[in-house]
Amino acid sequence: MNVRSTFLFTRASFRDGIARIMDYSGSLNQYNFSGNPDEADYRALRADWEQVGIDLQNAMKDFDRRLHSDGSSTRR
Repeated sequence: MNVRSTFLFTRASFRDGIARIMDYSGSLNQYNFSGNPDEADYRALRADWEQVGIDLQNAMKDFDRRLHSDGSSTRR
């Protein structure tokens, strides 16, 4: 599964999406700002590792499903 990170951008509503159609200057774009570069690095690194954790959980669940779908009830 391919999941895009939304760390740098805020999530827009449907109404915001419609308004952006006419926003040729890009004035409606919003970004998540940090107080200083260290905080920005920390937040980005944390978001990256949280996504790695989610990916690992999904992979383990998928592996477990495949392991049990072959008809065997015991693990090796």
